[in-house]
Amino acid sequence: MPVLKPGGSEPARLDAALLTLVGVMVLGGMMSYLDATIVNVGISTLGGEFHATLATIEWVTTGYLLAVALAIPLAGWAVVRFGAKRMWLLGLSVFLLGSTLCAFASNAESLIAFRVVQGFGGGMVDPVMMTVVAGAAGPARIGRVMGLVSVPITLGPVIGPVVGGLLLDHFSWEWMFLVNVPFALAAIVLAVRVLPADPPRGGDPVPFDALGVALLSPGFAAIVFALSRAGGDGFGSTTVIIALAVGAALFVAYTVHALRTPVTPLLDLRLFGGKGFSASVTTMFLLGGGLFSLLFLLPLYYQQVRGHTVLESGLLLAPLGLGTLIGMPVAGSLADKVGARRLVPTGALLIGAGALVFTGSGSGTSQAALTAAQFAAGFGMGLVGAPTMGSVYKTVPGESVAGATGAVFILNQIGASLGIAVVALILQGGGSHAAPTADSFSDAFWWPVAAAVVVFAAGLLLPGRPGPAPAAPDAPEEADTGPEPVTGRT
Repeated sequence: MPVLKPGGSEPARLDAALLTLVGVMVLGGMMSYLDATIVNVGISTLGGEFHATLATIEWVTTGYLLAVALAIPLAGWAVVRFGAKRMWLLGLSVFLLGSTLCAFASNAESLIAFRVVQGFGGGMVDPVMMTVVAGAAGPARIGRVMGLVSVPITLGPVIGPVVGGLLLDHFSWEWMFLVNVPFALAAIVLAVRVLPADPPRGGDPVPFDALGVALLSPGFAAIVFALSRAGGDGFGSTTVIIALAVGAALFVAYTVHALRTPVTPLLDLRLFGGKGFSASVTTMFLLGGGLFSLLFLLPLYYQQVRGHTVLESGLLLAPLGLGTLIGMPVAGSLADKVGARRLVPTGALLIGAGALVFTGSGSGTSQAALTAAQFAAGFGMGLVGAPTMGSVYKTVPGESVAGATGAVFILNQIGASLGIAVVALILQGGGSHAAPTADSFSDAFWWPVAAAVVVFAAGLLLPGRPGPAPAAPDAPEEADTGPEPVTGRT
């Protein structure tokens, strides 16, 4: 395991082998996150193409994100059971299949179904990437490596609408999905050559928490479905009330199951006993909700309130991506030095300030002010993502890293799904009108502002500046002012 350089406190360097591994993993991971938002700029186009309402076509994005969240815990178990390389190649292959099928969808329903297939493949990729890279980096290099791995997590969703706008301006809507084909093939070839072979399987098979899957996954789906239907039917709808009740009941049943099951649960709730881990997961949950809701809102806002074309709307999101691109390496270089407790609250303030500008904007607002607001929000997202992911691995013991990774990705994607459902609900006035209005856009932008406020508070509970002493082998690196790691299930 990598350690600090002898006789000093400088962390071990990022060698060529590690950087090559990270590069191959980022290529695969970037596709998954980019595709989560590439269709956002084309929501209006797809709605017109398939004659679907916003409440229906929203599921092209929401269904993808939800499928990612449902696949992540299964992938976490499968990595232990079958090996990281096998699951990485399987996930990329399913993603490639789903992308191809989406391009041949004949109606909104088939497109949503194929996006679920695509999302399931993407969800299998994400936890493999984090598990492999975290293991290769070790605690001494985890902060800097997370700065690199955060590229697909934070930058991918941001540049998705830009790429989507460029494709829709020059090609048909099918190319939003066909663009994945060459990159997926390249990622598969590189993975075959670079990823180490899986060790021979031996010992007893890893037990699978089938009951946990049967309770938790449908529970999340029911809640997201209820919020989606509430946008068109209102909260008084019988369908919405039943879906909310079913979701809540499944969550309660899962909680009881997770605390009693003798096997490792799908989502180990005991990990939340550590305030540092709870703060990290809460931050990633809200970052997903705030980021994806912004990326859902902004293209629609530019098209419907300010009258821009699809291409113009995508290009106008570039400042958000540029801010993120600059913020990520800054956070990565500082995370191992100053700690997440300083970086994350600062980033949250920038996100909240940027979104706040849009709550009072309209067709006459200066584009320069909106551009500056997007850049500030993007830079803030860059400061939040990498330090938070690094904190996850510093606040849990080594044997719980796989479960912690799954928990973070599950809740990040669920946060994204819920964020999009909530802003779609607000845009439709809670069901009072089908088409968004200028006032409903102003109301919807308060959602990422509120998420940023909670991220600021959660960030104050993250680990502080790391101490000079190296971490003990096979144990998580501890911060001098951070929380005690939890013990997890034995």
